[in-house]
Amino acid sequence: MPLNITFTLSDSDLQHFQQVIDRAKSAMNDNHSNEEIEKAARQLIADAKADGLPDFITDRLAKLQVVIDMLGDEEWKLGEAERERVLSAMMYFCDPDDLIPDDIPGLGFLDDAIYVELMVQELKLEIGSYEEFCQFRDEEEKRRRKNGLDPHVQREDWLADKRASLHASMKSRRNRSMTETGSWRLLW
Repeated sequence: MPLNITFTLSDSDLQHFQQVIDRAKSAMNDNHSNEEIEKAARQLIADAKADGLPDFITDRLAKLQVVIDMLGDEEWKLGEAERERVLSAMMYFCDPDDLIPDDIPGLGFLDDAIYVELMVQELKLEIGSYEEFCQFRDEEEKRRRKNGLDPHVQREDWLADKRASLHASMKSRRNRSMTETGSWRLLW
């Protein structure tokens, strides 16, 4: 029978986590390329899968795959500012000596799972827009095939309008959200 456990990170807990993140970013800012940051995140997922970790950790780390896909999706064309936000958030995964070192059996990936949850909350607008784009793309490809059309003909044309609309909406909501509520500074 599944057991649901909930815990709350207080402001001081978040500040402690932020200090660890800031140290990692400071130590690595000049030493890691965008490709290395993505590679470290991919490696984290692979290592977690290989270790046979509990579902509550692997489920959270799977959310990281969506973020990685968003960065690499050439048709999504994530803007430079958004790309930097995402890469900045992912820099945490480059630090082998993060809050809980990954080589500690059973617990080493727990901090990474918590961090993914925090990152997903911070990037919810970007992730939501990307998921909507992917859904539109898949449905439009199916619709075109069903109608006997090649989904690759004029593909950029039918993707461009949806992408532009979603990017504009994402930026507008991000600006409004930050102005209205403020935000934990995980990504800055």
